[in-house]
Amino acid sequence: MGDDIPLAGLIGLLVSLLVLSAFFSGSETALMSLNRYKLRHKARAGHRGAKLAESLLKRPDRLIGLILLGNNAVNISASALVGVVSVQMGGELGFAIGTAALTLIVLIFAETAPKTLAALHPEPIAYISAYIYFPLLKALYPLVWLTNALANGVLYVCGLRQTDSDRYSLSREELRTVVYEAGAMISRRYRQMLLNILDLEKVSVTDVMVPHNEVVGIDINDEADEIASIIRNSQHTRLPVFEDTIDKVLGVLHLRRLANIFTQIEISKDDIRHLLEEPYFVPESTPLSTQLVQFQKGRRRFALVVDEYGDIQGIVTLEDILEEIVGEFTTDPSDDGEDIVNETESTWLVSGTANIREMNRILDWNLPTEGPKTLNGLVLEYLEMIPESGTCLKIGTYPIEIIETKENRVQLARIYQLKDNKPVS
Repeated sequence: MGDDIPLAGLIGLLVSLLVLSAFFSGSETALMSLNRYKLRHKARAGHRGAKLAESLLKRPDRLIGLILLGNNAVNISASALVGVVSVQMGGELGFAIGTAALTLIVLIFAETAPKTLAALHPEPIAYISAYIYFPLLKALYPLVWLTNALANGVLYVCGLRQTDSDRYSLSREELRTVVYEAGAMISRRYRQMLLNILDLEKVSVTDVMVPHNEVVGIDINDEADEIASIIRNSQHTRLPVFEDTIDKVLGVLHLRRLANIFTQIEISKDDIRHLLEEPYFVPESTPLSTQLVQFQKGRRRFALVVDEYGDIQGIVTLEDILEEIVGEFTTDPSDDGEDIVNETESTWLVSGTANIREMNRILDWNLPTEGPKTLNGLVLEYLEMIPESGTCLKIGTYPIEIIETKENRVQLARIYQLKDNKPVS
């Protein structure tokens, strides 16, 4: 062959083989580096190259077999050609120099450079390559099939099996990472909403419920005037109705049902009883994701949360769950927004009834959420006693000073936000 083909022709053929080697190396990296979710999106949008690439990647063993067949054939041919050319040009010394030069050239121009380029810009290279590989796979299918059969046989002997499971399914934590890394493609607000949705299974109804001692309801044994006052001043559309205590709940009153009765001078307790809806109870350990589905199935918006003994712990509404996803809709006028007050740049005055998860979310803190739900509960659990005013403690990295204790609970505390173990200044 060396005597029939001019030296210039041999060198040109060698360059062509190196270009093919670079193509096989780069296209392999590009196809294997594709974001499978972007690929599916483009394929469904009608992108021809994406459709071909997706079809090839459904059987990656065949694609890799085809690429390796081509790459090895090209590299072996290039090695043989270099041997011929180098012997013609310099004899045995030329052969040694040619072999070393080919190794360096292949490493740089046919492996490292094209693979790096493909890793940085996988999509255009992969889509163009798919137009070439798709018909080439059909043409060389018998040879590719035989190669894969032998390779899969070796894997089978080693105890490895192919599975039909989705190799690209994501766990919840992996999906959280994808959302985090979306960056500017998703606004910060929407990104936080997506993360909140993913966290619904970790959060139970007790984390968002209105606790037992803060429930606003109607004691049917109260005077009619007092009941009327509660209804007039209520910030809620649904109120639990009970006898003496919330644990003896009779039902739930939807205030819109009082539209006709409320025009009367007096409200009849019997009328209220007839308008009550049957109470709906949920276990305190119910995840928010499950409760959201239950609200939807039962066409309900209001539930009473009970513990393992059947005692009522609080109430949870559909709005509470939605606020866990999108944030607060409104500020409850009864709160006056004073659960958390910024006192100085490094100190906060916090009510003992403040929800720990809300504090973490609003202030970007990291107070422990396993266990007690309120600051009062967290302090009592930590100290194992009811503290007096002036007591100081440190939970995690947050120094806490008890400002006021009332009725056997922490009424108000001052929390210091530290930076490098010093107050923020």
